[in-house]
Amino acid sequence: MAEKIISPGVFTNEIDQTFLPSAVADIGAAIVGPTLKGPAGVSTVVTSFSDFQARCGDVVKSGSTSVQFLTSHAAEEYLRNSNTLTVVRVMDGAFGPATADVASATQTTGATKGSGSITISAIPSSSNHELTINGIDFIGVTSSSLFDNSTTERYVNVGSSVDEFGGNLRDAVNAAASLTLVTASYGGAAKLSLTASSAGTAGNVAVTSASITTAGPLNVFNLGGLTVLTGGTDTTSNNTSFQLKTIADGTIMNNASTTATTNNILQSGSKHNIRYEVSNVNNSKGTFTLLVRAGNDNSKRKQPLETFNNVNLDPNSNNYIGKMVGDQRQTVLTDGTTKYLDLSGSFSNKSRFVTVHSILDTIDYLDENGTIRVSTASGSLPQAGSGSSNGGFSGGSDGQCGFDALGNNNGSVGDPVNFYENINSTNTQGFNPTDLTTSNGGAGYSEALDLLSNQDEFDINLLLLPGLVHNLHSAVTNKAIDICEDRADCFAIIDPVAYGKNPSNAVTEAESVDSNFAAMYYPWIKVPDSQIAGAQRWVPPSTVLGGIFAFNDRVAHPWFAPAGLNRGGITTAIQAQRKLTQNERDTLYDSNVNPIATFPGQGVTVFGQKTLQKKASALDRINVRRLLIRVKKFIASSSRFLVFEQNTSATRRRFLGIVNPFLENVQSQSGLSAFRVVMDESNNTPDTIDRNQLVGQLFLQPTRTAEFIVLDFTIQPTGASFPE
Repeated sequence: MAEKIISPGVFTNEIDQTFLPSAVADIGAAIVGPTLKGPAGVSTVVTSFSDFQARCGDVVKSGSTSVQFLTSHAAEEYLRNSNTLTVVRVMDGAFGPATADVASATQTTGATKGSGSITISAIPSSSNHELTINGIDFIGVTSSSLFDNSTTERYVNVGSSVDEFGGNLRDAVNAAASLTLVTASYGGAAKLSLTASSAGTAGNVAVTSASITTAGPLNVFNLGGLTVLTGGTDTTSNNTSFQLKTIADGTIMNNASTTATTNNILQSGSKHNIRYEVSNVNNSKGTFTLLVRAGNDNSKRKQPLETFNNVNLDPNSNNYIGKMVGDQRQTVLTDGTTKYLDLSGSFSNKSRFVTVHSILDTIDYLDENGTIRVSTASGSLPQAGSGSSNGGFSGGSDGQCGFDALGNNNGSVGDPVNFYENINSTNTQGFNPTDLTTSNGGAGYSEALDLLSNQDEFDINLLLLPGLVHNLHSAVTNKAIDICEDRADCFAIIDPVAYGKNPSNAVTEAESVDSNFAAMYYPWIKVPDSQIAGAQRWVPPSTVLGGIFAFNDRVAHPWFAPAGLNRGGITTAIQAQRKLTQNERDTLYDSNVNPIATFPGQGVTVFGQKTLQKKASALDRINVRRLLIRVKKFIASSSRFLVFEQNTSATRRRFLGIVNPFLENVQSQSGLSAFRVVMDESNNTPDTIDRNQLVGQLFLQPTRTAEFIVLDFTIQPTGASFPE
C-alpha cells in the first residue's frame, strides 16, 4: 500500500522481493457481530470470557431453543489463550440504553394541604343564588366563575360591597383536608353538583365537571355524598439527584417494576440486566454509597457487581460521583463519508455497567470547618434506601437484534432466527447483511468496519466476523479484507462457504480473492456448547481459528505457523463436517484454502497456513505476513517519538539503537534468517532532509516453514554399503 506523506507521522512501506519464477506484546483480535447485550456500534474491550459474559451476554432464547451467538463462541475460543479482545456489537436502526432517575431527598413540586374541612352552605335570597364555601360568600355564581382553571382574580358581590377573591373553586378548597361531593336541591330538582378528582398540581383539587341550575334559590343542601380527596400530603415529585444510564443498549436492560414482590425481586430482573441501590446516606458529610447489583438478586441475597463508597455530589471533591463512576459515552458520527467516534462527558468510565448524568451538584458542600455550607444542600442527596425496593431501569430501545429482559428474542431480529448450520443468504443470526447500506445488518457491519479502519484508535492484529460467509455475504467480507489491506497491520480470517458445501465450493470462493492479509479455512467444525449442557454446535472455521492463532502466539510467536500437530490442534472440536482425503487437501491447498484435517489418534487439526495471495512469494504464507505485521507495529510505535526531532546523525543512531536489538531478538527466536537496517547519509541525502523526511530501509529474510518434508527411502541388497 502506498502511503500519503502529508501530515507528520511514521510511514512504512513493504517491498516484496521474494516472488518466485512462474512455474512487542501481542495485540488482541477484534470480533464483529451480534451479541445478547452491550453497547452497539462501539468497541468493548474484554479481558476474559467471564468479562465478556458480564458485558456482552451469552445464552440467547429464540423460541423454545437456547443458543449462543457465534460471537460468543468465538470469544470463548480466543480468550482461552489471550487476555485482550475487542468486541464490536452489531445493531441497526434506533437503539439506546436504559435509564434510572435517582430521586433527591427533598420534595420539589406539589404542596401539603392544610387540615380542616370544607363548609358549604346556602344563603337564601329571592333574587340571587348564594353559595358560601369556607366562609366566602358567592352571590350570582355561574359555572365559569366557579369551575374554570384560570388564575384570574374574581370579584363577588356580598351584600352592597364588593369583596376580592383570588382564583376559583379549585383554589378555594386548596387548603381543605377533603372535598365532599354535594348536591343542592330545590323542589326536588338538582341545583348544584360538584365532581372532583384526585389532587392536581400544587395541591389543587382538579374539578372535572360542574353544573348549576339557576331556577329557584339554593336553600337546601344534602351534605351526605362521597369523599374523593382525603387529607394529608398531595402527590409530589422530587428532583433527580442524578441519572444512571446502562452502558449496554436495548430492551434487555429494562426491568423497572412498580409492583413490589417478595424480597423485592424485580419482575423483569435477570442475570442479563442490573439494578441499583443507594445506601449509607450521610447528610452531615454529603456522602452515600452506590451499589450496582445483579438484576436477578433480591433484598435477602444481594449480588453486588460494583460498589462505590463515600461518593458525593460535590464536583470539587475527589469522590464526586461523576469521577468515581464515569460519564463518558461514545456516539458514532459521520463527517461526509467518514465514520468516527464522538466522545461526550468529562470523566473516564470506572463502572463496567453504568454511566452517571444530570447530577444535582452541591458545590463545596462543606465549609472549612467541615459543616454544611448551605443548609438546604442536603436535600440534593439521593433518598436513603433509594432503589433498594426497585432500582430498575427503563427506556432502553432495540434496533435490529433485540431481546427482552430475560434474553428472549423480542421479534426485532427476524422470525425465525437462523443460527449455526441454518445460516443462509437472508438470515444469519437474525440479520440479512447482503449489502452495506440497508438497516438489516449490512449497515451495522459496514459501520463497525469503518470504525475499525482507524488504526490509531483500534490497535488490533486479527479480525473475525463469525456468522458471515463469503459465498453468502461477500459485500461485507470483501470490505473486511479491504480494511485489513488499508490498515496493513491486521489479518482477517474469512469463512468461505456455508455449512454442507463441498471442497470445490470453497475453492471457488478462495479463487475470487487475492490478498495476503486474509485466509480461508474449510470445513465447518462441531464443538460442545459450554453454556448449555449436552448441546453440540456446528460452527464455521473462524469461530475456532481465533483461538488457534492466540494459542500459537502464546506458546511460540506470530512468525510461527498456526498449523500442524504442535500448534494447530483444535482441542475443542468433536469432529469436522468432512474428513478430508489427501486429494481433497491437495485441491484445497493448491487454491489457497487451508484444510482442517482429521487424523486418527490426533483429532481435528489445522493443516495449512496459506494467505489468499495468488502469486507465489514469501507473503503467501500466514507466518510471514504476521511477522511483517509484528515487526511493523513495533518499529512504527517505537519510532513515533522521533517525529519532530532534529534530522541529524544522532537521531538516526537512536533509531538504529531501537530497531537492531529488536530484529536481533526476532532472529534469535527463529523469525528471521538475516536482516539489515540502513539509515545513514546514503538514504538521507541533503535533498531528502530538505523535504523533512527521515528515511530508513529494512531488509528482511523471513524464516520459511517446512511444509513439505521429502524423505527418500532407498532399499539396498544384502551386503551393500551405505553411502557416506
